[in-house]
Amino acid sequence: MKPERKKRSPRAEHFLDSPDRQAQEIDRLKQENERLREQLAEQAKRIADLERQLALRQQNSTTTSKPPSSDGLASRQRARGRRVKSRRRAGGQPGHPGHHRPLVPIERVNTIVDLVPNACRQCEHPLHARHGIGEPRRHQVTELPPIEAHVTEYRCHRRQCPACGTMTLAPLPDELASQFGPQLTALIAYLTVVCRMPRLVVQRLLEGVLQIPMSLGSTQKAWEEASAAVAAPYEALQQALAHQPVLNGDETGHRTNGAKRWLWTLVAPTFVFYTIATSRGADVLRGLLGATFAGVLGSDRLPTYLTYAAGRRQFCWSHFRRNLLSAQELAKTVSAKRFCREALALQRHLFRVWHRFRGDPHVRGAPLTRAQLIAHVLPIERRFFSLAERYVNAPDADVSNLARALFVHHPHFFTFVHEEGVEPTNNVAERALRTAVQWRKIMFGTRSPDGELAVARLLTVTRTCQLQQINVLAYLSAAICCYRRRQPATSLLLKRLTP
Repeated sequence: MKPERKKRSPRAEHFLDSPDRQAQEIDRLKQENERLREQLAEQAKRIADLERQLALRQQNSTTTSKPPSSDGLASRQRARGRRVKSRRRAGGQPGHPGHHRPLVPIERVNTIVDLVPNACRQCEHPLHARHGIGEPRRHQVTELPPIEAHVTEYRCHRRQCPACGTMTLAPLPDELASQFGPQLTALIAYLTVVCRMPRLVVQRLLEGVLQIPMSLGSTQKAWEEASAAVAAPYEALQQALAHQPVLNGDETGHRTNGAKRWLWTLVAPTFVFYTIATSRGADVLRGLLGATFAGVLGSDRLPTYLTYAAGRRQFCWSHFRRNLLSAQELAKTVSAKRFCREALALQRHLFRVWHRFRGDPHVRGAPLTRAQLIAHVLPIERRFFSLAERYVNAPDADVSNLARALFVHHPHFFTFVHEEGVEPTNNVAERALRTAVQWRKIMFGTRSPDGELAVARLLTVTRTCQLQQINVLAYLSAAICCYRRRQPATSLLLKRLTP
């Protein structure tokens, strides 16, 4: 039985019978189709943008230049420790050498107490000095003495001259003009800068532990006096920047009374220098280093360092590796992922050779000389250049930018292979900047240009003393004494690396 054929409506019959109506309907459908295509393409682009934004937001410090403290609890956590759980028990392993607190030298011992047994611990037979065997067992107990401030009262007497009647008052020594001694003033600066304690906490510590009543204004005055005391050593370090063979630089944001500032650090072989500027541009480098820098300048690939005229450069491989990991996470094509994998493999090979040159005990192979390092790195350098040349016009924007940076600035990535004292990374500047960032987060920035200068001076001096293994508190105390006596403080340029 044939199926019943559906009858067309008169309107449809009339429409199909009219060629003009058919053409109009076809044009309408084409326009609607084109509109839907544009809408679909726009939505696809929007989805791709949102996916990229989400991927960028989920990145952590291992794939970006963000500090580890910015990872937070909501973002994806970075891989830490072993991926496979070890079967070893927690604690020291068999054969591991033990560590213990060494005894203080005998000349530093304040009191010696001899404990002598009078009777045998088993049969209670009396024991005398003639029964002694060997040297006594030494056990030292370290304790703080009763902590209290040492207050000295100076009485300035007056005398009247019998000849002319002039009244003369005995003057105070210059270093005692303040109500607080140099060591206490230096301690306030030390607690604030090195220990990164807020002034209110410093005030409570002095009142609760040392029984020294002090206002917040007094702690501020001590901070300002310490800053003035180290002004000359700070300026000497600034003048020595342009003559250093190697410098590593980095910068981070800062706030002064809510206004945007930039905190810069430049790390030399023997000292660390800080400054706070209103700009992140190359004018800051020109003001510190001059129009050109004759040494090797290590940094990331920020345009500021590219526009500054430096004789030689060393770009940071840690930054480049993080860029590769980020591009690998965001890559959508097989070609882009292949570029990232090959570049990361070459980077790992490069650093294995570098660690052999440094004599790292965890790397297989005998240590390399400088000539052997150059011979091992030369084929790696050629493979990097060939890889960058193949992908310099890649469709993926991230891959193309990285390949172009490696292709254009190729020599600046391998300066460390040929120059003594140059590191392949900028980690030394980042570690120096971390101290300033921690201080900034605790203190919430500064409030005036004088505060900016004080922060830069005290950070420079304290970090340089730590680098040169100088007691920071002793140096600050001596500098404050010299300042009150109107004498120059000890320069921090005395310890230099021999060329």
